[in-house]
Amino acid sequence: MTHIFKVTWKLDGITMEGTIVCPDGEGPFPAVVFVAGSGPTDRDWCSPLLPGSNGSARLMAETFADAGIATLRYDKRASGARATENARKLIGKMSMQSHLNELVEAVNVLSQQDYVDSTRIVGLGNSEGTLHVLHYAITSQHVPFAGIVLAAPPGRPIREVLLSQLTKQTFQIPGGRELMAKVQEAAARYTAGQQMNPDPSLPDSVKMVLAGLEAPANLPFIRELWIESATDSLVKIQIPALVLIGAKDGQIDMAADGIPLQEAAAGMANVTFAFPANANHVFKEDLRTSAEIAASPGSGFNEPGTRLDPESLETILTWLSGLSA
Repeated sequence: MTHIFKVTWKLDGITMEGTIVCPDGEGPFPAVVFVAGSGPTDRDWCSPLLPGSNGSARLMAETFADAGIATLRYDKRASGARATENARKLIGKMSMQSHLNELVEAVNVLSQQDYVDSTRIVGLGNSEGTLHVLHYAITSQHVPFAGIVLAAPPGRPIREVLLSQLTKQTFQIPGGRELMAKVQEAAARYTAGQQMNPDPSLPDSVKMVLAGLEAPANLPFIRELWIESATDSLVKIQIPALVLIGAKDGQIDMAADGIPLQEAAAGMANVTFAFPANANHVFKEDLRTSAEIAASPGSGFNEPGTRLDPESLETILTWLSGLSA
């Protein structure tokens, strides 16, 4: 039997919310804090931009509890039920540091639970969340991580990851090569610190993505994120780290992202890599062909009936048990 608790805390006058799932028994238990991916992705790793509420983080938390591991997953201040309420308060205040501050407070809350062993807390981030986990791990913190799990970390700067995703989208429409050249021009202006001024002929869906990068509510955070990759911080890690990139991930690529990360970690005995064959971006099992995934990359992320990728789950749990050995 597991126990589920809702917790709240304040950060800069804004209420944050999280869910703790605790194994049955007295403890103290090892614990994992989940850090969600980009944008409005919530504590369960669900997004209002995608259908379904069967989130991977919730499923992992339930499975971890069965394995004797407590977990905390939380809504970033710009996600979850309070996102709209908080948006006005966060204008101009979102940054890499503000995201790190959220994680610091979440770890403090988790470490203060009587049933948690504060010396055995692991950070587990997905996608953009891996960057915040890395920042926590390479800075001096009151409650240091015992290890970290980087699930789908960007091995390239975020701008390259985003542009590769836009390339896949634009090349599926007539004149895609010419349109992508215009996207590259807008991105180059942004990288140089200028306004994007995207060409009016670009599809509305692409212009919407580019506009989001310049929205006041997202700055200065996006400009910082634009040039960062997990490779920058991985080389500074001194604690055990598990890096996972799924072969069915349509956003983070085993080669384009995995190779730079492996090269950076060459000779680092504390870093372990795994490339589960059927895992997608949120580590659900995806048995579709590459062509089917390309036609609908986000399909089934959190829809009813989707399940965690068994290979990924076994890899993570085995690695976590090794930390406690």
